[in-house]
Amino acid sequence: MAAHRKPRQRSLGGNTARTAVTLALAGAATATGFEGTGNAEPQLTPAQVKAKVDQLYQEAETATEKYDGAKEKADTAQRRIKALQDQTARKQDKLNSARDALGLAAAAQYRDGGIDPAWQLALSSDPDRYLDNAAFAERAGAAQAGAVTRVRRQLREIEQLRGAAHVELASLRSRQAELERQRTTITGKLAEARRLLDRLSPQQAVVTADGSPARASRSASDGRAALASATAPATASDSRAAAAVAYAYSKLGSPYVWGATGPNAFDCSGLAQAAYRSAGVSLPRTTYAQINAGRRVSRSELQPGDLVFFYSGISHVGIYIGNGQMIHAPNPSAPVRIAPVDEMPFAGATRVV
Repeated sequence: MAAHRKPRQRSLGGNTARTAVTLALAGAATATGFEGTGNAEPQLTPAQVKAKVDQLYQEAETATEKYDGAKEKADTAQRRIKALQDQTARKQDKLNSARDALGLAAAAQYRDGGIDPAWQLALSSDPDRYLDNAAFAERAGAAQAGAVTRVRRQLREIEQLRGAAHVELASLRSRQAELERQRTTITGKLAEARRLLDRLSPQQAVVTADGSPARASRSASDGRAALASATAPATASDSRAAAAVAYAYSKLGSPYVWGATGPNAFDCSGLAQAAYRSAGVSLPRTTYAQINAGRRVSRSELQPGDLVFFYSGISHVGIYIGNGQMIHAPNPSAPVRIAPVDEMPFAGATRVV
């Protein structure tokens, strides 16, 4: 019987790979798998890689905003737990002191309570002094009863505080679980985006709308170059809005890091929050809370300093600087930079001050 040998599959390498790349970039043909590799992952064109990476970054940013919201709530729960613990400790100290005082009074009463009060009066060498002491003891007894009542109240308060701390601890654990879920989603999306970008050769670097390569290895110098070539911003009508815009300009070139709020790295809502914090204005942490932090304005009413939001889920935000431009932290492929508002699907705008 003749031996049947499976034809060896051709690998994507050497001149074959260069030829495939040339054809894809020239638009003469779409890069595909070779014959005999029906189960291999389909080869994507640079444009398809860009579209997929952009989608992954947008999905990662949606998860980032959920992560930021869960972290804000977890931090609040931790602060409440700390406050409850401190309050419980103070009340416990007072309770311990009250218990010690009651213990001393009870011991004294035990030592002096063996003789009937009538015999104590009959045997006393100074009945008037005894009667004064008895009146004092009665008052002391009333005070002791009040002390017992206070101890009982303190016990109830401590139990209530411990119950509240238990509720906050359950909330914290829930928020921490949500943080871990969103962290897993984010890292998975970003890892997939990096894997796709790593399939491209340097000559295939995807070009975005502003002409910059969408590679994760972009440096902060790209953002500084954008600053150097940027036109002068329009003047904000409010001094605080102007200060926020100035802060955003000063951070051009800073890297995007999900969950970061500065001063050296930012995600999109972290940049907006930090910019207005520098102007003395407190903003919520997430995009879907920031859009409700001021007065809604239409696109035609935009002024420098307004926050502009994108996508149906309100998952991205930028700071409007005038002339149809904004400063934003795009995604891990690019640092804080200037971009046109038209770059993404516009969802609304808010005037914070």
